[in-house]
Amino acid sequence: MIGISKLLCANESYGDKLRYVSEAKDQRNGATTSLGPVVVFNCTKTCNLSCKHCYAGADEKKYKEELSTEEALNFISDLSDFKVPVIIFSGGEPLIRKDIFKLIEFAKKNNIRSTLSTNGTLIDEVMAERIKKAGVSYVGVSIDGIGEKNDDFRGKRGAYEKALQGIRNCKKIGQRVGLRFTINRYNYKELEKIFQLVEDEKIDRVCFYHLVYSGRGSSMIDKDISKEEARAAMDLIIDKTIELGKKVEILTVDNHADAVYLYLKMRSKDKEKADNILKLLKINGGNRSGIAIADIDYRGNVHPDQFTASHTLGNIKERKFKDIWTDYSNNIMKGLKDRKSLLKGRCKNCNWLSICNGNFRTRAEAVTGDFWASDPACYLTNSEIGVSNNEGLI
Repeated sequence: MIGISKLLCANESYGDKLRYVSEAKDQRNGATTSLGPVVVFNCTKTCNLSCKHCYAGADEKKYKEELSTEEALNFISDLSDFKVPVIIFSGGEPLIRKDIFKLIEFAKKNNIRSTLSTNGTLIDEVMAERIKKAGVSYVGVSIDGIGEKNDDFRGKRGAYEKALQGIRNCKKIGQRVGLRFTINRYNYKELEKIFQLVEDEKIDRVCFYHLVYSGRGSSMIDKDISKEEARAAMDLIIDKTIELGKKVEILTVDNHADAVYLYLKMRSKDKEKADNILKLLKINGGNRSGIAIADIDYRGNVHPDQFTASHTLGNIKERKFKDIWTDYSNNIMKGLKDRKSLLKGRCKNCNWLSICNGNFRTRAEAVTGDFWASDPACYLTNSEIGVSNNEGLI
């Protein structure tokens, strides 16, 4: 995640303490030395929607391989021992899982901050109260367009209104809630409307995700936005962040070209601010899959992040999460910890590796078949990253 509001407006949030505090970082790979990684727990593959881009390939089926309550509680206890700071309950749709609040409450008792990644359609007034009572620190509701645009993308009529009502139900009782939006060709022109929605509904946090070609998203490679559109989207996000100031926390996710683009744009306008932005970006270190972000799927398989399901590092039913996460015998895991020498093409020779770290490996693998190839979603020019025109994608 890139804290656009933090970088431009000096906003402060809990996540900034994990992303931009140098004292806690391993300078070799950007890991937080005193803490385990933030863990995404895809606690179920079952979902009441069928989104075009779903990295988990979730649907309305029931899956027998889903971790039992006892297995989930045991691994949450292991996460606590490893000093994992945050667990993100995701899916599928996590609110479909019957024991979800027992898991959340257990995480809180074990000093792990819980957040909820949901489509929001199941959050009626009673559900909102249960979420708050369980101790969820933040609810991220996915909306990928306004009205029918969202419903078409998410595969169910009425999903938009239910998701919006879910946000309102959370806000009504003081449960912190925000919006998640995945930018792609279907909804790119909805960005202005999403910012208007944020203002109209007084939503104080919004994360703009870049499309990752994983799960059903693998079929959307040709539905990603162009490099010119990515730059225009970032221009709008930057302008709106400055306009909204400290009223709204704005982040972009899954494309660290955003970090470089932001720095280069500010360098031509405000050198002092740009220098501070660069300092913070170097502390963050860029993509941290396999370093400070981890994923555990509904079967207990451990992955470098929630989008990299094609690479399994182990299973928490067989080994403790800490033992899996600190075992470098897996070449992908070892490589992600210190990947710069493994990167190829534009990524290998980029001037901005210290603040990008090779961007997203899953996109590179999806397009080229090579995990260490250049990320095709990098929209920076060769001139901007300091490479020659004949270095190509890989």
